[in-house]
Amino acid sequence: MNQSAKRYSPLQIALIGGAIATTATMSVFGPAWTRCVRAALQDSPKALVDQVWQVVNREYVDGSFNQQDWQATRQSLLSKNYSSNEEAYVAIREALQKLGDPYTRFMDPNQYQALTSQTSGEVSGIGIRMEVNEKTKRLTVVEAIENSPALKAGIKAGDEIVAIDGKSTLAMKVDDASKLIRGKAGTPISLRLSRMGKNTFNLRLTRATIEVPTVRYTLKQEGNRRVGYIRLREFSAHASEQMRRAIRDLSGKKVDAFVLDLRGNPGGLLQASIEIARMWLDDGGIVRTVNRRGDSEDSKANRTALTKLPLAVLVDGNSASASEILTGALKDNKRAVVIGGQTFGKALVQSVHELSDGSGLAVTIAHYFTPAGTDINHKGITPNIKIDLTEAQERQLASNPDLLGTRSDPQYARAIAVLSNNNFAQSLVNQPSQSMSVSASDLKF
Repeated sequence: MNQSAKRYSPLQIALIGGAIATTATMSVFGPAWTRCVRAALQDSPKALVDQVWQVVNREYVDGSFNQQDWQATRQSLLSKNYSSNEEAYVAIREALQKLGDPYTRFMDPNQYQALTSQTSGEVSGIGIRMEVNEKTKRLTVVEAIENSPALKAGIKAGDEIVAIDGKSTLAMKVDDASKLIRGKAGTPISLRLSRMGKNTFNLRLTRATIEVPTVRYTLKQEGNRRVGYIRLREFSAHASEQMRRAIRDLSGKKVDAFVLDLRGNPGGLLQASIEIARMWLDDGGIVRTVNRRGDSEDSKANRTALTKLPLAVLVDGNSASASEILTGALKDNKRAVVIGGQTFGKALVQSVHELSDGSGLAVTIAHYFTPAGTDINHKGITPNIKIDLTEAQERQLASNPDLLGTRSDPQYARAIAVLSNNNFAQSLVNQPSQSMSVSASDLKF
């Protein structure tokens, strides 16, 4: 990319997480290309191959490229003839595997589009969550999203989708149904639905752009305390504004403490994790990122915290990347007590680039460290109070998600017990890094 034309630093446009999606677009051709090379490769699969090579050569966090001769890799790639983009995709993936980095990866146009939709926090469709019901084996509505065409049309959880635009959904997979339902905002779609106690009926809807809720929250009365429970599913482009609404709404209801549930959160946008950390922290560091040249960038709190009330954070082995940035910031600054299982352990930052044919490339550009300078890669964050669920408890919560954030959820129940302790704030100061290992089955409330 032409440095003089760059509007944001690589770290500002970076993203974090197992679920990676777009935040940046690169120019198609790097400045090292000569005019004659561009002419020879333009509109050919080789152009795509070399575009990927150029981005990795310029940005990849490991300047040794995993001890690979990256120049020789380019020569090998360009010495081949590709009859189609699909053949080029195979060669690109084989070349990227040499880096030994699962997070630096190529995405075909469909995969890239799916990831951009995910991280944008928006979808164009009718706004429903679906599943194949295990008992009936039928495509069933799980939820109609708030302010969606589906909710406005009266679609309800439990409705079975019999047909989409006249096409039967019998034995249809959820992904295939989603492809039929999604489409350009403003276009029509017809569904045939079956509802218990009612004859099968047709609905005609108009697709719209819908903000996907990634933050869910509720006020809970726990004994004589009012607790604001917030669950964050991923760090999408709308996550920070949804989190801000949640904190303000719950604060207005005079809560005494908060529980922030990051369990199962795979990550997302780096900037979203920083913005959300600032909602809980007035002072202190949030994260330090370091690129392959050793240049570092520190993100800090900026006295914009929305609350100073006691906070417990719930994590598990699937809390990764941006979740670990937020958790690490809150733990290292003694702002929250962290409860649950060891986190995933991903301390790498990716940027994502749209390529010339609509495919995409995620490339690792930096390593990050918690405010205390801890490298959590492949290790994760150890909670202040370590509670691992039994297999039976995991199955129960997975099959009954409504039990999350209730007294039937051992990790949440432990958080409530901690928050009910009048010495909560003092215990954070005195025991910032101690880990108390407890089996969830031993807890009694």
